Amino acid sequence: MSADNDSWTPERESTVGTKLLQKARKSPLMPVGMVGFVVVAAYGLYRMKERGSMKMSVHLIHTRVAAQACVVGAVTLGAVYSMYKEHFLKPSPAEPQK
Repeated sequence: MSADNDSWTPERESTVGTKLLQKARKSPLMPVGMVGFVVVAAYGLYRMKERGSMKMSVHLIHTRVAAQACVVGAVTLGAVYSMYKEHFLKPSPAEPQK
């Protein structure tokens, strides 16, 4: 028996966009962290020409730390929300009948 390798197709196509949408559905704060990162990075690039006497490397380090703080903050909020949803919104088990 020979297999026809030309006719094989994956069950579902997974592109970068679909993977991103799946992740966003699982953890809704992930896109918030990504947008925060992009905003801080863009602001850092915008302010680069007006950094004054600050060295370029110090300016880039400050921008990187601020962008990472946005992402870590979003991940932390997502973890807290997940824990809240799992432990506090979960219906409590019914007490056993006597």
